[in-house]
Amino acid sequence: MSQPVFASICILSYNRPELLLRLLKTIDTVRVDEIEVVICEDCSPRQKEIRNVVTEFKDHHPYPVRYFENEKNIGYDGTFCELARRATGTWLIYMGDDDEFVAGALDQVLRFLHEQPQLGYVMKSHNLIHGGGAIERFRYFNETKFFAPGVETYIELFRKSVYIAGFMVRRECAVPYLTDRFNGTMLSQLYVLAEVVLRYPSAYLDKPFTQQYASHDHNVGDVMFDREKGQFIPRRPTLQISLNFLKSFSRITEFVDREHGIASTDRIKKDMSKYFYPSLAVHREAGVRIFLRYVGELNKLGFNSSYLYYIYVVLLVVLGKGVCDWGIFQIKRILGRTPRL
Repeated sequence: MSQPVFASICILSYNRPELLLRLLKTIDTVRVDEIEVVICEDCSPRQKEIRNVVTEFKDHHPYPVRYFENEKNIGYDGTFCELARRATGTWLIYMGDDDEFVAGALDQVLRFLHEQPQLGYVMKSHNLIHGGGAIERFRYFNETKFFAPGVETYIELFRKSVYIAGFMVRRECAVPYLTDRFNGTMLSQLYVLAEVVLRYPSAYLDKPFTQQYASHDHNVGDVMFDREKGQFIPRRPTLQISLNFLKSFSRITEFVDREHGIASTDRIKKDMSKYFYPSLAVHREAGVRIFLRYVGELNKLGFNSSYLYYIYVVLLVVLGKGVCDWGIFQIKRILGRTPRL
């Protein structure tokens, strides 16, 4: 086994060699001896191309790279757990292969992690890059903030921690909670988050650390593996995929409630409802009829538990996604952060 390092950059890779290379090129820390890059490829059709990208990167960059290929497709959740088991770092920093680091941010984050050895989890700020280069900043608080372990912290951070890009957790805190119980949810990180922040102090770091792109043009023509069907399917969010994904939130919170004797599910669902615009908007461009059918299914799942949810539905029907997206972007630009609702 490799010697332990301070931080492992853990990358889930599947069928996107060009995007993986783009991500790797944004690793820019000067703390070369403190990191390792751990890449787990999940048996995709373009596995050989991904292998070549990793080899090229290793040959031209100073960072230690450890590359693994799953012998069979084990999915997002299985790969998430496999990376944690393979990594040696004190801290795990997760990235999807279509994400990037903000220039100069990695050194700032590593410095913060060194300064706060008591933490088990750190949530980051991130950027969303729109067409034309406009940057939408996702800031959840006005400044860096620290949280005591417990139920209130878990409820506060759960919804905000769904994106894998920049998910930071201390490895020794996370490993005991790696499980296949939530395979297929694409949310295993949220279960790990729950168990860690219920037990250890955590923090929000008010610096943009990662960035993603609003456009999903890079997924056109791409595929993902449907293990239930045993076949490749187009990489796009169908109604059923979206609904199954959203059902998984409650699957996790209900399990955590049973294990810890708490009542978080309804509170988390209400918190999600207040910020449900992105989950609603994803199917608006399919037309009003499909959108309203989707809304009906969401109502059955109980996500219609705030008045803001209904405002989003009405605005999306009347104005459409493009106008609504623009309006929300302007509100966040004026406020300088994500609104507290």
